[in-house]
Amino acid sequence: MLEEFKTFIARGNVLDLAVAVVIGAAFGTIVTSLTGDLLMPLISALTGNPDFSNLFIRLGSLPDGFAGDPNDYAALKAAGVPMFGYGAFLTAVINFLIVAFAIFIIVKNANRLFKKPEPAPAETPEDIVLLREIRDSLKK
Repeated sequence: MLEEFKTFIARGNVLDLAVAVVIGAAFGTIVTSLTGDLLMPLISALTGNPDFSNLFIRLGSLPDGFAGDPNDYAALKAAGVPMFGYGAFLTAVINFLIVAFAIFIIVKNANRLFKKPEPAPAETPEDIVLLREIRDSLKK
C-alpha cells in the first residue's frame, strides 16, 4: 500500500495539482488585497460608505448585556445576533469575479500559446490508390 501511495504521489498530475494549489493560495491573497485595499475603497468613495463589511440588516434583537457597537457587524456576529450580511457577500462576489476573470484570461492565453497544430492529412499509400482505381474500373 505504501508503494502504491508513493507511485500516486510521484505522478506528474499530483505534483502539478500541488503547485497549482500553492500558486492559487498566493493568488487568492493578492486578489483579496486588490479587492480590500484598492477596489472597495474606490467603490466606497463613490457610494459614501467606507466599509462594505458593515452593510447588514439585523434580523434579531441584541442579546442582554451586549456592550459592543450595535452597528459593528463583527461584534454582532460574535455575539450571535442573526443578521443578513449583504456587504460581506458583495465583497466575496467581487473577489470571485476578479479571480474568475483572471483565470479566464490565463486559460485563454495558455490555450493560444499551446494550441495543438492540426494534423496534416495522411497520404494514402500507393497500393490503396491502385486498389481504388481497380475497384472503380471494375464498377464501369
